[in-house]
This record gives sequence, structure tokens and C-alpha cells, in this order.
Amino acid sequence: MSLLEIEDLSVTFNTADGPVNAVNGVSFAIDKGETLAIVGESGSGKSQTAFAAMGLLAKNGRAQGIARFDGQDLLSMTQRQFNKIRSKDMAMIFQDPMTSLNPYLRVSDQMAEVLMLHQGLSKSAAVAEAVRMLDAVRIPDAQARVTMFPHEFSGGMRQRIMIAMSLLCQPRLLIADEPTTALDVTVQAQIMQLLADIRRDFGTAVILITHDLGIVAGFCDRTLVMYGGQIMEEGRTDDIFATPQHPYTSGLLKAVPRLDRDAKTLATIAGEPPDMSSLPPGCPFSPRCAQVLDHCPAKRPALAAAGDRRRACHLPAQEVA
Repeated sequence: MSLLEIEDLSVTFNTADGPVNAVNGVSFAIDKGETLAIVGESGSGKSQTAFAAMGLLAKNGRAQGIARFDGQDLLSMTQRQFNKIRSKDMAMIFQDPMTSLNPYLRVSDQMAEVLMLHQGLSKSAAVAEAVRMLDAVRIPDAQARVTMFPHEFSGGMRQRIMIAMSLLCQPRLLIADEPTTALDVTVQAQIMQLLADIRRDFGTAVILITHDLGIVAGFCDRTLVMYGGQIMEEGRTDDIFATPQHPYTSGLLKAVPRLDRDAKTLATIAGEPPDMSSLPPGCPFSPRCAQVLDHCPAKRPALAAAGDRRRACHLPAQEVA
């Protein structure tokens, strides 16, 4: 049994303009100690898939399907039940640490609260453990800085604090939603090395949600490519980068600047992402696909096994350019 199993997950938001189908029939699994990347353009459903699994959807959102963590049905849980496993068994690093941390509370108070709630520690013991974890994520002079406020740290340090908070209870699954956004390249590398160390030292499974394919190439075992709330392709990262079997995956990889290509010929994917409130009946990528077939706009391709990976495309894998 996998640590996290998602089957036919759909997420719908009720809005003034009608329902918005953010996630449509997504299925995947992740095992203990594994790293899985979820990539795709903004609005492809990456974060909402994670929010549904964590019980963090907005009030107007509704999830359907199956989401199981270690055999427990997540979608049927109450918030009280979710609160018992969040941080303790499952944790999430959010995209913007400045808005995720409470600006009015010292870091020591925010970190201690997690341990006092889930581990039953006293305040002094919780603060001591918080200092130990800040040391583990390489916050300089953690003993003195633990009593500082979030605004007194740099963006990279705040992200390290968020990682430390997520690891206080040593969760078995860590979801990192764009953990390197707005950080410079050097700090990005440090954060990703930190996540790699965490995986090695704690055996933590990591789901990395990102736009940065360079980070994915160096960190993740498997990659799941999403578009229009659906999975386009999934497989081992090395295989997907070497031989993409979906036109969308191929387009994403070609759009990445590379030193062995002429910078004047940088490829792009024409068109705009789909309107999630009125998706086409067929493949959601068909309006932008350079290799679209006649039946693609009307017939949605099934996500089917294709050798060592899964893909949802009518075009034969060997014909993907």
C-alpha cells in the first residue's frame, strides 16, 4: 500500500460565474521516501490537488473521489480529524512564507504551538525542540534568533523556518508548494539541498509542486505533468526529460533555456491556458497543440499505461515531436 493514494480526484469551485473545475479525475500514488514532482502552468490544478489532500480547500471548493493516507480516507474527515494528522503525519510548505507566518507572533511561539498541540510538550521543552530544528535547517545562531519576528528574517531564512515548522513532528509526507519562488538562485539551491537532506535523514516522502524543471531534474524520482486539471503524462523523471511522450511535456521542456541551444530560437507554447469553467470535451491541450489530430478536440484521451509511464494522448508516443 502506498503512503498517499489519489484516485479519480476532482475539485470544483462554486463561483458567481458558475462552477470552475480545477481538478478533473487525477490519480497517482507516492511511496515512503519517494520524491514526486507535479509540474504544469499556473492554473493547471497542481496546488488544488495538494490542498484537497490536506483538507485546505477554500470554503467554496468541493473535492470528490478517493484520497487515502496510510489507508485513512482523507476526503471523509472532519476538520477536527484532519487537525490530528496535519503537521504530525502530513505537512505542507506554502509558496509565500511571509504570508504563512503570523507577523504578530515570535517564531518561538509559532513553532512551540505545533509541538504543544501535537506532542503535548511544555512551552520550554517545545521552544528547545524548535531551536534544535532551526539548527537542523541551518538558521545561524538559532538560540538567539528563535525569539525574533518573521519580518526580521530574509526570504530564504523565512522559508527555512517554514521547513523547520513542517518537520517538528517528523511527518511522513511533506508537500512543498513552490518552495523556491522569489528566492535567488543560490538560496534556491540551498533550500533544495535541505529538502534532499530531510528526505535522506527522516525517510520523508516529498511532493514538490513547481514550475522549475531544472529543480525537478535534480531532485525528483518521478514527475507528473498536469494541464487543464488533468494528468498529461507521468513517469520516471529521467525518462520524461529524455523522451517526452506528450506534446505538452515536449513543449514545456523545449521552452527551458539551455546552453546547448541557440538563445534566439527559444521555443514557446502558443495560445493561452484553458478556461477552467468551460473546458473542451476532448483533450484540454488540443487548442494549443501543434500536433493535434482531427478527433482530439472532441474525444478526451484516457490516461493509460505506455511502457514505463502513463500518458493521455491520441498521438502515438513515437510521433511526439
